[in-house]
Amino acid sequence: KPQQNNQNFMRHLMILMLILFFSPIWGETVNSDDGRPSCSRCDLHLCCNCSYNGFTSIPVVTDQALVLNLSFNNISMVTQDDLTGHVRLRVLDLHGNRLAAIHPTAFDSLWSLEELDLSDNLLTVLNHRWFSKLEILLQLNLLNNPYSTLGSPPLFLGLVRLRRLMFGGPDLKELRKEDLSGVTNLDELTVHGSNLARYDSGTFGNIWPLGSVTLSLRGPFSTQPMMAAALLDDVCNPETQITLLDIHWKYSFPIQPFKESIRRIRNLSLHNLLMSDEATVSLMALIDGVPLRSLSIVGLTLTGEGRWIHANWTDLRSMDEFFVSDVTILDVLKFAMTVQIKFLLQHQKKLSIINSKMFLLSCYLTKLMVNTQYLDVSDNLLTDLTLSYMVCDDVETLQKLRVLNISGNPLKSLSALSHLAMKLTRLTHLEVSRTGYSSMPPSCSWPSTLRYLNISRAKLTTTTPCLPKSLQVLDLSYNELKEFVLVLPFLRELHLSGNKFLRLPPGGSYPNLQTLTIQSNTLNIFGLSDLQSYRRLENLEAGYNKFVCSCEFVTFLRSQLVGSGDIKIKDGKHSYVCDSPLYLQGVAVGQVNLSIIQCQPVLFVSVSCGVALFLGMLLSVLLWRCHAFWYLKMTWAWLKAKRESQQRRRQRNMEGSEPLLSYDAFVSYSERDASWVENFLVPEMEEQSSTTYLEWPQEEDRRPEFWRSLRNALKRDDEQEN
Repeated sequence: KPQQNNQNFMRHLMILMLILFFSPIWGETVNSDDGRPSCSRCDLHLCCNCSYNGFTSIPVVTDQALVLNLSFNNISMVTQDDLTGHVRLRVLDLHGNRLAAIHPTAFDSLWSLEELDLSDNLLTVLNHRWFSKLEILLQLNLLNNPYSTLGSPPLFLGLVRLRRLMFGGPDLKELRKEDLSGVTNLDELTVHGSNLARYDSGTFGNIWPLGSVTLSLRGPFSTQPMMAAALLDDVCNPETQITLLDIHWKYSFPIQPFKESIRRIRNLSLHNLLMSDEATVSLMALIDGVPLRSLSIVGLTLTGEGRWIHANWTDLRSMDEFFVSDVTILDVLKFAMTVQIKFLLQHQKKLSIINSKMFLLSCYLTKLMVNTQYLDVSDNLLTDLTLSYMVCDDVETLQKLRVLNISGNPLKSLSALSHLAMKLTRLTHLEVSRTGYSSMPPSCSWPSTLRYLNISRAKLTTTTPCLPKSLQVLDLSYNELKEFVLVLPFLRELHLSGNKFLRLPPGGSYPNLQTLTIQSNTLNIFGLSDLQSYRRLENLEAGYNKFVCSCEFVTFLRSQLVGSGDIKIKDGKHSYVCDSPLYLQGVAVGQVNLSIIQCQPVLFVSVSCGVALFLGMLLSVLLWRCHAFWYLKMTWAWLKAKRESQQRRRQRNMEGSEPLLSYDAFVSYSERDASWVENFLVPEMEEQSSTTYLEWPQEEDRRPEFWRSLRNALKRDDEQEN
């Protein structure tokens, strides 16, 4: 029967869970009274996420919503009444639907709208009336819709507060000068016009200031360089960050149309760039001698053999930063880049070559980096052997280098790394995360200037005095460490998350430590004494551990979480969750309430015993004052006498003998007669024995003559019995 009850309970629980899961409160769609679908997936901040639900029309959502995400549905149109009443809505995302039609007044009620995303839909015609009431709109995204023009009259004429504008796509054919009327200044402008056929010079010329511009002009750069140059000339300013997307230069291109605009660029980024050797030479000729401060290339595909001899004379002395990542060389065996890129390395203070399949950075190149202070060669194929060739033995190399990042390379020997670092006399920051380090030698030599060391996400199981004592910041996160007992007197930040620590490291070894991060370990408990061992600790992150929620730990941590201590818990209450005892597993420490019996058992027992003793004494005094003990004694005597009388009577009946004398008399008296009974009656009665049952005299019979006759009668009975 108990088993059957448990099965019934589990069955009802499963039914309840299914009902809750499919109910509207969890955000699934139901039909409203007017036939439109509904969505109630709104959080406490009134952000409604109704994406990926297969809606074919705008669902009914609470009028109080501030953010409405309807992306990646199958909505084909927005009617006049779909968004009526959403006067508080600030963000509307219709990205990735099948929108082909929007009523001219569909957005008129959205007075508070600040962000509108209509990208990746099927809008062939844009209507200026959509935005006529959106006077405080800050961001508008119209990318990747099949419209060929922005339409007439000007689409953005009333958007006086617009700061981020994105439009265009593969079908955009022309941009006329009046298309951007009303747009005066932007923080961000993105234009996709890979098939643009017409551009009126000056279309973007009136937008000032202009923070950053992203242009995707693959077709114009390849086939209509004059038009591309005119567009670029309108947006190029020293304060504007220029980003060019999806450029494929398979051959050399004319540089003269771009000379004027390129001289006004200070920060240039190229994304998804395909170049031949001839195009590379043309690009170097284009930026030769221009005051370009930084050049960034993300996603570079080289189709040639790296023979850039004609680019060796390129003057890039004004360039402080060169960044290149995700490089693909189609013919690696024939590529001779290492000889031909020295012009890129001579003047840069910050140099990054990331994820480029580079297996060697030779001394021949590094000795040219006389000004390099920051070098990032992460996510390449450098090994311990090839790393040793980075620094020349007979020539000072990388003498100004302060930051070196070689993370994500297949390195295994810390000895080889320390040998390299010793030759970098000004090195302060060293990043070697995501490597193959599994052990440390007993001792290592490091430059005295080294302050920051990151060996996170390696395979270290132990630490040794190999680590430099000059460190101020040490990151050993996500290794396999169980303890850390080194003495680092200057250490200010220690990051040990993702290891296997059972307790906090001893604070006495780090007298200047200010920040300790030890999340996602196997910590069970820590207390005030542990933290007090750190003299200057200010910030602690120790969440996501397997905490045992004892009374002491819960009380201590609660006080720390509310900020009552000197140490700030930086990772929030939600990250501190009980792992045991079992009935508290998964409960946040801040929500745990333990009883006094669990937290103070000794005190509880002591107080309980004290209260019980006091009550017992109080009851005893009360019983004594009420003569309860005397009544109990008399009751016991009466019961005992009655029981003995019944036993004798039972024995007499069984033997058939004469009645036995049980007692002479049973006297019940009050306290006021006690003196008389004890001093006169009892002595008199103890001298006699009788089998005669006498009835107690009435009050008026209490006189001396009665007792004399009583004594005489008792004597006669004794004589007869004898």
